Amino acid sequence: MAEVIVQEGESLESALRRFKRKVQQEDIIKEVKRHSFYLKPGEKKRVKQALARKRNRKKSRQISA
Repeated sequence: MAEVIVQEGESLESALRRFKRKVQQEDIIKEVKRHSFYLKPGEKKRVKQALARKRNRKKSRQISA
């Protein structure tokens, strides 16, 4: 659970910026999207394998470039 306490004299915009950064670092939005609908175990496995392939392709492009 991301929590940001507004400091003395801190603007609301900077506190909101800190909150957004904290939410992004903790991958809260990604987790919410992942749990927003049910995936069958087989579908979950296919999604996981597709993400692994995507990571490997990206990694191989960075190495060769």
